[in-house]
Amino acid sequence: MELDRRLNAFRPDLAAETLKGQVEAARFVPGEPATVVTSVAPLRPHADLARGIDTELLHGESLRVFDRANGFAWVQADFDGYVGYLPEEMIGAPVEPTHRIAAPRTFVYPEAELRKSVTRALSMGSLVTVIGEAETRGTRYFTLADGGAVIAAHCIPVGETVGEDYVAVAARFVETPYLWGGRSGFGIDCSGLVQLALMMVGRKAPRDSDMQASFGETIGRGDLRRGDLVFWKGHVGIMEDETTLLHANGHTMTVSRENFEAAVKRIGWLYEQPTGYRRLT
Repeated sequence: MELDRRLNAFRPDLAAETLKGQVEAARFVPGEPATVVTSVAPLRPHADLARGIDTELLHGESLRVFDRANGFAWVQADFDGYVGYLPEEMIGAPVEPTHRIAAPRTFVYPEAELRKSVTRALSMGSLVTVIGEAETRGTRYFTLADGGAVIAAHCIPVGETVGEDYVAVAARFVETPYLWGGRSGFGIDCSGLVQLALMMVGRKAPRDSDMQASFGETIGRGDLRRGDLVFWKGHVGIMEDETTLLHANGHTMTVSRENFEAAVKRIGWLYEQPTGYRRLT
């Protein structure tokens, strides 16, 4: 069976060392560790900015770099194993993060002062390295190793979660713009919403909807309850309760709530009926 190129780094000229014996390549390399240094790093299937994105990596996430050429790096994300190309300027040396952003979006200021001009924005799930604390007019900030300060209440220590209810996390993204391949609070797609919400409660999930379609256990349509996943060809939604679907979708171009039966009827003319129902175990 041919390996999935989304999750396995191999080309005729080069491949990940871990794939020796599984693929043919002129050269195998272990890859070098690196970290995302921009707010969001779009990952593409080719080294071409005109190509659409497959997914995104968040600030502070770690990866392995297999090749650098013409301003692009060919990489594999450590979190979900996704492989692709991103501009080389978006990555830097490995760091040891201490905290994760827990708000859907937050700002980084040049110092512990919210009246200063923002230097960048970070999405939920982003990783930062805290080196100190400060307080201004009663607001507590964390100061960061790469410069600036972030609201302390918007962060949780690495290893902690925002709770156990991933549906409640997903609901915090309602009205976030839909973005094909998006995986952040600035823009997100259907499977990105599932993956990011689960990550924030300490659970790993595959990235794309076809990968997620085998996640958990099969259930019947009549058994749907909060937290269950509903799949169509190329789409996934989260049941917020027995009758409400929560999903990032191209119809409203947002993360939205929709009556489940109405959604099935609306989606059916283009994508037919749901292909499966899964419960996360």
